[in-house]
Amino acid sequence: MNRAIGLSLAIFIPLAACRPSSSADGDAPAAPAPHEGSTSYAKPSDDVLKAKLTPLQYEVTQHDATEPPFRNAYWNNHEPGIYVDVATGEPLFSSTDKFESGTGWPSFTKPIDKAHVVSKTDGTLGMERTEVRSKSGGSHLGHVFDDGPTELGGLRYCINSASLRFIPVSKLEGEGYGQYRSLFAAGTSPVSSALVTDTNNACAAPPPGTRAGCSTTLETAIASGDAHTADALAHVPGVLQIDRGTAHGANALRVVYDPKALTYARLLDAWSTASSKDGVAHHAVVAITPEQRKDADAWKMHASLPGLAVESADENAFVPQR
Repeated sequence: MNRAIGLSLAIFIPLAACRPSSSADGDAPAAPAPHEGSTSYAKPSDDVLKAKLTPLQYEVTQHDATEPPFRNAYWNNHEPGIYVDVATGEPLFSSTDKFESGTGWPSFTKPIDKAHVVSKTDGTLGMERTEVRSKSGGSHLGHVFDDGPTELGGLRYCINSASLRFIPVSKLEGEGYGQYRSLFAAGTSPVSSALVTDTNNACAAPPPGTRAGCSTTLETAIASGDAHTADALAHVPGVLQIDRGTAHGANALRVVYDPKALTYARLLDAWSTASSKDGVAHHAVVAITPEQRKDADAWKMHASLPGLAVESADENAFVPQR
């Protein structure tokens, strides 16, 4: 779809797992208080976690969700530093072990310390995988596969950005992680994350006839709207993250939501209500899959909006704010 679409456009796009979309990153997690050298990383109460974490971080770490690929905070971050559990601050991974896997998720060849990461068998999605969690907080981090760079041990830790908080080298002492500065001393790093690339894995390039080894459990939608609409949608149960930007030159929102808690039709209802209060007319809904097209057509009839056009658009239509 090449013609310009105004503020009245609504674009709802399901994004397939392990497939490149927008190159924009998600917002980085807010930093908790420094640990000041403490080695205790006790898990906070559930009430504290809900107050401390964003809805997406909570859903991933506490309910084992998997964020969308290529639209998260750290998948292409190559700055030197360490990654800690967003819930407890427990050190988990180092940039010295990070590599480009082509999957759209942060990928590492090993943990910063094996004692901080535990694994267990995961039989979800109709396949057997090895899940990895933080030792102290029990946060869901992602999965580990045996298709990483052979010369670096052969493992690929496929990790959710939403489970992590990044601490750059310049802030290690101030955040209480000064003991890890030695990892970044000249000549001590075996991996240069800007150079190591290995995309021959089951997520980036699954063998013909097989399922990808990793898959998002969440869905993403793009809708026209401004700050008011974003605020209204943020209070809808099941909506986990909203980014503002543009689509075809119009103000737009990118919404990550949990399909187990919120259907596409209910999300359309919430968007319609919010945008109607803003005085926005409904001109179009754009779907990228036959399923979304079917749902959009059914919603259009149910909502009694005969003038609403159901169209198609590329999933990269959304351009995030900078």
